[in-house]
Amino acid sequence: MKKNKNEKLEEEVVEEVETEEVAEETEATDENLERFQRLMAEFDNYRKRTDKEKIDSYDNAVSKTVTELLPVLDNFERALKQDCADEAFVAGVNMIYKQLAGALEKIGVCVIETHEQVFDPAMHNAIFHVEDENYGKGIIVEELQKGYIYKEKVMRHSLVKVAN
Repeated sequence: MKKNKNEKLEEEVVEEVETEEVAEETEATDENLERFQRLMAEFDNYRKRTDKEKIDSYDNAVSKTVTELLPVLDNFERALKQDCADEAFVAGVNMIYKQLAGALEKIGVCVIETHEQVFDPAMHNAIFHVEDENYGKGIIVEELQKGYIYKEKVMRHSLVKVAN
């Protein structure tokens, strides 16, 4: 009987030790899992942040390039309005103008619509105010210089005449 009691006690002690070991291992596993999940979340945030930075960097580069090209586009428009006897020259200038305008459009640069639109200070810059009974108050009468948008950001405001 003593042996039986001793064996039972030993078994209980072994079970307690095993239970404690399992609990410690479970706790260590839980800690490792939590650390792993935290690291995965940090890495995911890092990836998202770097992706956003890449996109922002690209958009900033495009914005700067577009800002530099807009005066060139304006000069082409002015040149095409001038009278010239050499039709081949005019056709060549027109082709280059259309190619440049098409390239800007392809990357997402859009002209701000102004014809008979309501004046919007976020998009337009009023240079003149005119009295014109044909137009309602705050309606754009004439565009003096085109404005452009890239991804909802105004690259250049349209210069306009507005009716009072």
